[in-house]
Amino acid sequence: MRNMLREIGLPVFAIAAALLLFGVFVWFAGVSPIDVWATLFKGAFGDWFSWQNTLQRAAPLMLTALCVAIPARAGLVIIGGEGALVLGGLAAAALPSMLPLPPNVVGSFALCVAGAIAGGLWIMLAGWLRQYRGINETISSLLLAYIAIGVFKHIVEGPLRDPASLNKPSTRSLVDGLQIGGIGGSDVHWGLVIGVLACLLSGIWLRVTASGFSVRVVGGNPRTAQLVGLPATRLILAACGLGGGFAGVAGAVEVAAVHTNANASLIAGYGYSGILVSFIARHNPIAIIPVAILFGGFGAAGSLLQRRLGLPDASVLVLQGLAFVLILASEGLRMIDWKTLMKNRMPQAVQPRLTKESAS
Repeated sequence: MRNMLREIGLPVFAIAAALLLFGVFVWFAGVSPIDVWATLFKGAFGDWFSWQNTLQRAAPLMLTALCVAIPARAGLVIIGGEGALVLGGLAAAALPSMLPLPPNVVGSFALCVAGAIAGGLWIMLAGWLRQYRGINETISSLLLAYIAIGVFKHIVEGPLRDPASLNKPSTRSLVDGLQIGGIGGSDVHWGLVIGVLACLLSGIWLRVTASGFSVRVVGGNPRTAQLVGLPATRLILAACGLGGGFAGVAGAVEVAAVHTNANASLIAGYGYSGILVSFIARHNPIAIIPVAILFGGFGAAGSLLQRRLGLPDASVLVLQGLAFVLILASEGLRMIDWKTLMKNRMPQAVQPRLTKESAS
């Protein structure tokens, strides 16, 4: 019970502390922290319009957070989800020009599959470099993200550019039948359902299946995994492919449900924000759902902070950065054995008494 409270309490404390520090930050800018906190809440969850914006932003965050969480369960720190997302969106936008797709749900599903394949293979490359060439996966995945963004811009502004897109280079728009619509006529698209299902199924897979347990063993104790004969390399590559596939689906959904084509707006930082979401959720796929909704709300409230209080729209990035630093600090606190630390600092005369009380 104590461990569970610690697992939940430290992330909550980190977010609360980030909000407090963000209040101090805006206070130096001449804005009331109370007004900022109230505006953040109103812009994120104040009414149905705010909820729609929040849930729309939460959908890609869930999928890109899985790109970090699933490889993390295999012992890898992957931070290149942005690259998988943009390549997934590019694959979804390019597929109709290569293959005739039925303008219905089957065609939309094919777009998501194309995005998943592109994103999965890209992140799997980082896992392959780590296993077969000894290259740190954190650095390689980040550099691969920059390469992916460069490839995306080259293709969108070159081979696949729509001649009608003059001021804003983009691919041709998807036909109406391939686009993913809203749920019940709202602005919340079906990508939210995809994200929630992906988190739930990933959590169940890691907990109750033999392959999911094997991935957790590889990530928790690689030596034990070798002793029991687990195929560590294949499991790591599978975890990278699955995580990257989810980020690729996020890009495909953004193209099919939000932008209707691939353009520079797809590079919105969801892949990098997913890192923060995953770490705050402690790489728990099911816990990613509420955390993604919370940070989707922060992103949705940015424009309201600009209109109401005159703060830059990007000021919420400061809040996210503070939360990321504090969650990493809380990870360090969690790893400390406080009982042993206090015992070592106590006078020698008190230590035997503490040992007897612990034994009793």
